[in-house]
Amino acid sequence: MATIHFIDGEKGGVGKSFVARTMIQYGLDRNLPFVAVETDRSNPDVAGVYNDICQYAVFTEDEKQADKADRIFEMSLEKPVIVSLPSQVHRAMKSWIERNQLLSLGNEYGVSFCKWFVCNGEYDSIRLFMASVDCYGNKMTHILVRNLGLCDEWSPIDEDSSVQELIKKYRVKVIDFPKLGYKERYLINQKRLKFDDAREYKEFGVLGKQRVVNFLKAAYTAFDSAEMWNDESSTLATSC
Repeated sequence: MATIHFIDGEKGGVGKSFVARTMIQYGLDRNLPFVAVETDRSNPDVAGVYNDICQYAVFTEDEKQADKADRIFEMSLEKPVIVSLPSQVHRAMKSWIERNQLLSLGNEYGVSFCKWFVCNGEYDSIRLFMASVDCYGNKMTHILVRNLGLCDEWSPIDEDSSVQELIKKYRVKVIDFPKLGYKERYLINQKRLKFDDAREYKEFGVLGKQRVVNFLKAAYTAFDSAEMWNDESSTLATSC
């Protein structure tokens, strides 16, 4: 079974694209089969970095162009797909899924759906996460990605009974996306560096490059803990 991995957050400024780029590098470093898809038309910064491997798709509520997202599902029939989502895409994406009955179709064709919901710890961000989980329930796996680069104090969320009850009810896995040093993150974004290039970027110096390496190790450990790529790795090993 292949999985469509949606990197979501619904609002801007929560770190969606940085998480998406890290997951793409995770797939490359682990030699996993996958397709990367950019769906952000206004700020396609994931494709701007991994332009040699990114495909494009569009979510829209315009029925005349509604099929522009179809290739995401078509590609998932062959291998896992990492989809970088734009802000405020929930309605268009929900319409696409419901109109095509994709959750049922996925069961028929062996395709599962996973939403990695990136949060920055703010109330609005958590509220949107809860709305997404409520919308799809058990029909789509949700993973709460706590972005430690933007918030290092999560006790209010840990103590929020409504959030914790929702997480427990739908067995939502929670992972911590690690913080990368400001200088390294700034230059990676400014220079549009792939992470394999960032690991060797001279301007970082020895310690800066090591911080990038340590960040990736921590991020990969977090991704592994969600256990959403295990099946993909097993499938690859079996096919080989």
